Amino acid sequence: MKLDVYLNFAGNCQQAFRFYEQRLGGKITMSMTHGQGPNAATLSAEQKSAILHARLELGNTVVMGADIPNSEPMRSAYLTLSVDSEQEAERLYALLADGGQIFMEMEKTFFANRFAMLRDRFGTSWMLLHEVPAPGHV
Repeated sequence: MKLDVYLNFAGNCQQAFRFYEQRLGGKITMSMTHGQGPNAATLSAEQKSAILHARLELGNTVVMGADIPNSEPMRSAYLTLSVDSEQEAERLYALLADGGQIFMEMEKTFFANRFAMLRDRFGTSWMLLHEVPAPGHV
């Protein structure tokens, strides 16, 4: 069994996936607009350019997405990026927070050297984590 993530966007799926590909090191492996689908002739120009389905490989995770009318930002689920250094956590925090909404500023916690919670400008909620090594582990 494999668990993947599917995100709904309110018209900016293509921009979000390009941003995640370019800035987070992901790779878009599939992207199809509604205009490329079987009902293209019945759609407006705006509807034709909306993403019907996209697929992005990010680390060991597949993130899929689409433009869904009236989609709302994520409320109670987060994509969590676990990173190997405080510097990478800080870099990602600055990148994803730009134009977004911060729920918990990047800080040291009892369980992490760096931890933050935020929603990016595309409506995706993220947790950033650089964990404290477990006792006895280096």
